[in-house]
Amino acid sequence: MFALVDCNNFYASCERVFNPNLQGQPVAILSNNDGCVISRSDEAKAIGLPMGAPIFKWETFCKTNNIHVLSSNYPLYGDMSSRVMSILEQFTPDVEIYSIDESFIAFKNFEKTFNFENYGYQIRTRILKWTGIPTSVGIAPTKALSKVANKVARKFPKRTKGVYVIDSEEKRIKALKWIKIEDVWGIGRGLTKKLRLKNCRTAYDFTQLSDKWIKMHFSVIELRLKRDLEGTPTLKLEEGKTKKAIATTRSFEYTYSDIENIKERISTFATSCAEKLRKQKSSCHVIVVILRSDRHKKDLAQHRVSATVNLSYPTNSSLVISNCAVNAVKSIFKKGIKYKRAGVIVMGLVPEDNFQLNLFENQNPNHRPLMNIVDLLNRKYGDNKIKLGNQDLKRTWKMRQERLSPKYTTNLKDIIVVK
Repeated sequence: MFALVDCNNFYASCERVFNPNLQGQPVAILSNNDGCVISRSDEAKAIGLPMGAPIFKWETFCKTNNIHVLSSNYPLYGDMSSRVMSILEQFTPDVEIYSIDESFIAFKNFEKTFNFENYGYQIRTRILKWTGIPTSVGIAPTKALSKVANKVARKFPKRTKGVYVIDSEEKRIKALKWIKIEDVWGIGRGLTKKLRLKNCRTAYDFTQLSDKWIKMHFSVIELRLKRDLEGTPTLKLEEGKTKKAIATTRSFEYTYSDIENIKERISTFATSCAEKLRKQKSSCHVIVVILRSDRHKKDLAQHRVSATVNLSYPTNSSLVISNCAVNAVKSIFKKGIKYKRAGVIVMGLVPEDNFQLNLFENQNPNHRPLMNIVDLLNRKYGDNKIKLGNQDLKRTWKMRQERLSPKYTTNLKDIIVVK
């Protein structure tokens, strides 16, 4: 059996743990730089606040409806997520962290007569008691069906008490007939349109399609999904994998039209990518630099451009990656344009200790021990204590977060004091 444990309105729930005044109140969380709505509580959804709403257009609506609008507090959310995932590992060692607020878990070697419903209640109760985060638990014979079961538990909290188990053919068919095809895990907009032309409206309709037809019109991925929905375990838990590409992209706090400020930002983003590479013990072959003007300001000249740098040898050195990225941005920068966003992406990743050597060009051997020392010092004394010379030594990256709550669990100054 598999279970999907999903944290309800996770970002809003994290805020409510430390600010009980938000309980039962409509809450909305904003994206980077307080741009648009990326998370809403059930109360905010009921009022009609849409996902992705630009806050500058919906400010009056939020004030009129007393919606509490907060900046995203990622250090808090990440720490709370880590606490939830560590609790799940107490129930089974087989845990696949699917996203910041949900995980699949596998119940291997559990007897068929085991009371999974009670076990689901234990999981939900412990997470709520130890972290204050409410969850929904869906349990079923396959991963795809556990997703369906979770949706049932989330949709009918009073009837299910947050836990639903698909443990019979009758329950499986009833759940599949209830869930719409566009709500099935793995079915996107494009697939939904094609399936609707086949008069496929529900998950059950999808399982009634022949394997031959699915192979002809889709791929083996959709075929595996169909079999999973039929109750045949096909999709397995995925072990943690290294990323195939790493990106650091940000909107600037202000628009920049001078090359020096942009070079400094690009160097900082490149250094961040290099640090992430070293953390997962990878090196990159390709660097992509992106530069964007402010698309919301239609009256200004627009410029969207990118540059790709192919390296002669793989590297995770901040010195090399930063230098290449800065040279790339100099080649694509255009005078007179007010830039609002930039980014660095590293691709073509290989293990740092297993790659094809170049006969004529290789990285300076002193870079690796130097980077190790830099990472060690930054871990010990805090991020960004050691920087490259072309970075602004007095500047730290600061997003616009005018509605930011305290970092209750990750900053000693913000820890709640009980008097």
